[in-house]
Amino acid sequence: MSGNLAWWIEIPVALLLVLGGLFALAAAVGVVRFKTFFQRMHTPALAFSFAAWCVTLASIMYFSAQDDKLALRSWLIIIFLSLTVPVTTILLARTELFRRRKVGGGGGRSRDEIPPTLNQEPAEAVPEDHQ
Repeated sequence: MSGNLAWWIEIPVALLLVLGGLFALAAAVGVVRFKTFFQRMHTPALAFSFAAWCVTLASIMYFSAQDDKLALRSWLIIIFLSLTVPVTTILLARTELFRRRKVGGGGGRSRDEIPPTLNQEPAEAVPEDHQ
C-alpha cells in the first residue's frame, strides 16, 4: 500500500466527492424549500441517489488505486441503495396518497386536486342477511 496516489487518480476522486456533496446539498435545499410532501419526497430520492453513485465511484477509484487491485466492495452499497430507494419512494407516495384520500384532502389541498383511484365504481352495499 502506497501513501501517495498519482494526481490523475486524486483529481477525479476529488471531483466525484465534490459533485456528490453538491448533489446532497441540492437535495437538502429542495427538502427545505419545497412545500408539499410529494415535492419534498422527490428531491432526496433523485439527488441523494446521484450523490451516492458519485461517492461510490470515487471510493472504487481510490481504493483500487491504493491497493493495486480492483476494489468492488463498494458496489454492494450502491446496488442495495439502487434497489431500495425507488421502492421506498413509491411506498411513501402511496401511503401519503392513501392517507389524503382517507382524510379527504389535507395539506391545504382540495379534494379535487387529489388523483382519483383506479376503481371508480362505487362499492356495492352488502345485504343485511350476509353480514
